[in-house]
Amino acid sequence: MKVVAFNGSPRANGNTYKMILEVFKELEREDIETELVQLGGQLLHGCTACSMCFKTKNRRCIIEDDVINDCIGKMDEADGIILGSPTYFSDVTPEMKTLIDRAGMVALANDSMFKRKVGASVVAVRRGGAVHTFDSMNHLFFICQMIVPGSSYWNLSVAWRQGDFERDDEGIRTMKTLGNNMAWLLKKLHS
Repeated sequence: MKVVAFNGSPRANGNTYKMILEVFKELEREDIETELVQLGGQLLHGCTACSMCFKTKNRRCIIEDDVINDCIGKMDEADGIILGSPTYFSDVTPEMKTLIDRAGMVALANDSMFKRKVGASVVAVRRGGAVHTFDSMNHLFFICQMIVPGSSYWNLSVAWRQGDFERDDEGIRTMKTLGNNMAWLLKKLHS
C-alpha cells in the first residue's frame, strides 16, 4: 500500500510539511509506503474548463507544461492521498487549488478514477479560515467518491511561524490519530 501527499505550501520545510511528516510516521509504522510531492512554489496552470479530458479519457489533463499530470499519475497509483495547505485568505494556496481543479476534472472524466481511495487533508493556520481550507480539499475527496477518515479534531494546526507546529501538542496528537486511522482504514480496505 502507498500514500502520496502533496504539500501545497511554498515553504518546502514549513509547518504543513511537518504536519504531513507526522501523519507519515504513523503510516510507516504500519508498513505503508509514503511519498511527498512538493507542489507549493511551482508555476502551475489552472484548469481552463476545456473539457478535453472528457473527450480523451486518457487519465491526463491536456495541459502538459507543468507537473500536474505527474501528480495525477501518482494519485491514480496510490491507495491513499493527503492534501496539505496553509491557509491563504481562508482558502488553499493557488498551487493546491490547481491540483484540486485539474485532478478532479480528470478523475471525473475517467469514471471517478479515485473512487474508494482514502483521502485526508491537513491545514496550517495562523488564526482563522482553516475550516474553509479543510473543506476545500475535502470537497475533492467527496466528489471523487473517496473515503475520508476522521481524527480527534479537524486536521489543522495553529502554526504560522516556522516551528509553530512542533509546539502545538493538540495538532501533533491530531496528526498522529489521523495517521493511525488512515492506516487502519487502508488495511481494512485491502484485507
